[in-house]
Amino acid sequence: MAWTRDQMAARAAKELQDGFYVNLGIGIPTLVSNFIPAGMSVQLQSENGMLGTGPFPFEGEEDPDLINAGKQTVTELPTTSYFSSADSFAMIRGGHIDLAILGAMQVAENGDLANWMIPGKMVKGMGGAMDLVGGVKKVVVVMEHSAKNEAKLLHKCTLPLTGAGVVDLVITDLGVFAIDRKGGGMTLIELAPDVTLDDIKAKTEASYKVANTVKH
Repeated sequence: MAWTRDQMAARAAKELQDGFYVNLGIGIPTLVSNFIPAGMSVQLQSENGMLGTGPFPFEGEEDPDLINAGKQTVTELPTTSYFSSADSFAMIRGGHIDLAILGAMQVAENGDLANWMIPGKMVKGMGGAMDLVGGVKKVVVVMEHSAKNEAKLLHKCTLPLTGAGVVDLVITDLGVFAIDRKGGGMTLIELAPDVTLDDIKAKTEASYKVANTVKH
């Protein structure tokens, strides 16, 4: 059985470490804030100038002045601080963010990432993804394994790239793939419950290895 969006976010939260500064992209990655382990100190950073982003608020407790980069209402913490978007991007470009968890349209087997535009469709802007993948220490992608029966894990991305060779880990609704950006390629390291290797093969275009011990 494929993972739900919440289960994918919970799996991504396992990549967090105590003391990390983390940027969450729009979509499924924003759900990761609800799965930070109790007792772990993680500072979530948003491109629009907020460090210390808390979980989503309960209905009726929203503060319209507290939003993340995706314009979603969030909560603040005792450690929260605010600053300009210029300072926010200085943190990102300066290599001060440990981990970025992003969504994607396509990921190639060598770690190439495409997540900012589809040619011919309206684009409001590229957002901060290009800065993130160029400045953070580790990039984790969380996405559906396929879209409209088309594979999203590919030999080579067909959409305009956000970054070349930048992805370290891909979490889909079917499994988890590690990418060795220095030439080792893509390796399947974990399967969602009841998902088989044949299920992965049928929906994956990219070449990949299977780890000797694949977790379930």
